[in-house]
Amino acid sequence: MTTKLNVLQVIPKLGYGGAETGCYDIAHYLAEQDCGSYIATSGGELLKFVKKNKVRIFRLPVQSKNPFIILVNAIFLSFIILFKKINIVHARSRAPAWSCYLACLVTNANFVTTFHGTYNFKSNLKKFYNSIMLRSKLTIAGSNFIFSHINENYNEYLSKKKKLRVIFRGINVDYFNPRNISILKQEKLKKEWDLDPNKFTILMPGRLTYWKGQEKLIEALNILAEDYNFANFQAIFLGSDQGRKVYSKKLSSLVERYSLTKKVKFIQNYNEMPLAYSLADAVVSASIEPEAFGRVAVESQAMGKPIIASNIGGSKETIINKKSGYLYKHDDPRELAKNLNTVIQLNQEELKIMGNEGRKNISKKFDVEIMCDSNLREYKKLLKN
Repeated sequence: MTTKLNVLQVIPKLGYGGAETGCYDIAHYLAEQDCGSYIATSGGELLKFVKKNKVRIFRLPVQSKNPFIILVNAIFLSFIILFKKINIVHARSRAPAWSCYLACLVTNANFVTTFHGTYNFKSNLKKFYNSIMLRSKLTIAGSNFIFSHINENYNEYLSKKKKLRVIFRGINVDYFNPRNISILKQEKLKKEWDLDPNKFTILMPGRLTYWKGQEKLIEALNILAEDYNFANFQAIFLGSDQGRKVYSKKLSSLVERYSLTKKVKFIQNYNEMPLAYSLADAVVSASIEPEAFGRVAVESQAMGKPIIASNIGGSKETIINKKSGYLYKHDDPRELAKNLNTVIQLNQEELKIMGNEGRKNISKKFDVEIMCDSNLREYKKLLKN
């Protein structure tokens, strides 16, 4: 008799980030494969979209880094594992991973983690805290970049008994599909954002924080206007400052200094990303620190849009340089401006060819179905062993 696969995913908050949407997608995929699917989380905007008849939600304060609460969470998770006969516990962040680790020790469930970022460490204590992501039977790296980062920085926590596996993040290519865009909704959003249909539109999605590189793009826009004599553009910075008011004001001051006020718009919140991408002529990901995966690069390609991204981190693996987009030196706004000018000079047929190459690239390598199926295969291997 085959043991039914019951998977409990644990994530601090179920929002719209890459880790969160991956958790959401896998949860529903498992339910469709006749597996038990459970999520433990503190809350989040995506909860309202979870199909409750397929995925069971447990609300716990798993976002907390308080050692006492981590211990209490471990106790509650142990009861959930035992009563729901959970055999796979998949942690997607460090604090809840410690709770999952303790619960799995008590219940003998299989402990799985996904290493979602580089997790900076400046002390041995912080490195020890991060190491929980490698104390599992299976650690999933979301890109080859993260795989290399783990091997280079956490080698002492690796062993032959524990498996380290690359499973690329995936996106829903049916959701991110230019064919599904409503022309009426497009026109409505253009009016809401006060966009000029005759101007070249540059979109940079991402929360406002220094390492996302918004300053570099503003500098590149100034170079585009000054050195390349191209002024017929509008740039949209789409993302919340998440309370970083000082940085937000710094960006506004930079825009004013370069006399770009009439060309740059800051939009704080918008969740219907396929529609946002559809308004762009080009998309920029200007991160000055490595992206673990780089969701913007993947989503924009799926939407058939040219992507210009810094040549560090996951983007190097998801973009086919000069075919589905352009990579530039991450700290060089002049090279960014040069690549923007290159895309601006492309004719409609050339833009269409690049867009098709991007769409083809993502559908082949980064479809969510591939990610979900790869996770399921690894879960089943753990049960067999």
